[in-house]
Amino acid sequence: MPRRLLQRYMPRPETLKRQKSLRFMHHLLGDPSLWMLSRRSVGNAFMVGLFVALLPIPLQMVVAAFGAWLLRCNLPLSVSLVWLTNPLTMPVIFYFNYRIGAWLLDTPARHMPDRLSTAWIAEKMADILPALLVGSVVVAIIVGLLSNLTIRLIWRWQVARSWRRRARRRRQRKA
Repeated sequence: MPRRLLQRYMPRPETLKRQKSLRFMHHLLGDPSLWMLSRRSVGNAFMVGLFVALLPIPLQMVVAAFGAWLLRCNLPLSVSLVWLTNPLTMPVIFYFNYRIGAWLLDTPARHMPDRLSTAWIAEKMADILPALLVGSVVVAIIVGLLSNLTIRLIWRWQVARSWRRRARRRRQRKA
């Protein structure tokens, strides 16, 4: 992965330490392992961030931060990946998770109404919730593990490519 590109967009720990709303986390923000950009820390950050993003739970950013702290992976990356499920993408993603859960539980999936409303969701919640939870957990595990593997492979490929370029430049200088 292009480490310089990631570093350009990541906030600095000093900047976050100065914010009044984050003072209670001062001791966590100082941990250098939460800011490291390595193949392992970035791969695990993708795994944590995407896993939490695909779960239908409140306070996803807090859960992702706690997961990043537990696995000692990149904190800003794991917290920012939670925004994959934003208000625009959330209905589509959770409906997909629900359909997967209904298929796994071998229950008939409810079709989306023409007009989605909170009243419809509240009325059907008892029927929807088991399939949504099972589907969300299964999809989150699969996407989390695949993203970790993919990031590690891409990172390794980038490093090998960089080594080959460097070796090629050295050979050209000697010739």
